[in-house]
Amino acid sequence: MLLASSKVHRTEPPAPIVKRFLDYIFLECGLAGATVTAYQRDLREFTNFVQRESLELHALSITDIQRYLITLQRRGLALASIVRYLASLKVFLRFLLAERLLEQDLPSLMDSPRRWRTIPTTINYRQVEKLLLAPDPHDELYLRDRALLELLYATGMRVSEAVDLDVDGINLKLGYLRCIGKGRKERIIPIGQMAIDAVRRYLEMLRPRLLGEGFATSLFLSRTGRPLDRSNMWRLVRKCAAVAGIEKDVSPHTLRHCFATHLLAGGADLRIVQELLGHADVTTTQVYTHVDEAHLKHVHQKYHPRP
Repeated sequence: MLLASSKVHRTEPPAPIVKRFLDYIFLECGLAGATVTAYQRDLREFTNFVQRESLELHALSITDIQRYLITLQRRGLALASIVRYLASLKVFLRFLLAERLLEQDLPSLMDSPRRWRTIPTTINYRQVEKLLLAPDPHDELYLRDRALLELLYATGMRVSEAVDLDVDGINLKLGYLRCIGKGRKERIIPIGQMAIDAVRRYLEMLRPRLLGEGFATSLFLSRTGRPLDRSNMWRLVRKCAAVAGIEKDVSPHTLRHCFATHLLAGGADLRIVQELLGHADVTTTQVYTHVDEAHLKHVHQKYHPRP
């Protein structure tokens, strides 16, 4: 465990320090590669700001942090993106403090991003049905696309988890899959019959043809037989949303939000939904109860004689 000291050392340029931090969270904290990459991407924004403003990391002030957030806001970034940048920065600053490379305890002065959490974008069940039925049955990749969409909605997996899902990680006979989530934590998620049927048809009738003479353990493959990546999954979901006539900005994560929201609306226990989503903290899952509350408020305002 890193411990802070009262003696602060002058820091080296930002880039080497960031690399030390990334090595620390990957090698010592055991964070997943995708998570480390996300930290690297977020902190690149901050180091660019530090260099542009000729700041010294060891002498950073809360005013500097506020100015950084203002630059993000002026760029037109969504609140969710700013929250993510702030969360990454807060962890990085804790690392600097523990390494005696920061004069002020800035993390303790920074507001918790949890307080800024916005209600996730969701679509209703009818829209989900239209989305799932959007792939063209005459398209050669129809079985794969349908299986992917059904599985995302049936399990609430993150897109990174769907990318990493191997064939041997899903048991269609027993109706569950083994998912590796954030922090390399494993969880078991049950699968509904419609998703089971869709995945089985894909495995039996299309995946062997996509694989050809090659070798790949990933469940979902591209047209060339390679593992399907996150970008392709995002494009697929957005394409199907457009075909379904859904005007909202829909992504694979929207199906994850719908999975949680629809379960809770149907009476599922919050702790069970937390387990299915792989949330470490139940307060992260509680945001979906606010979605339902927002729907109730809308219904009340629409139908009550004196709203």
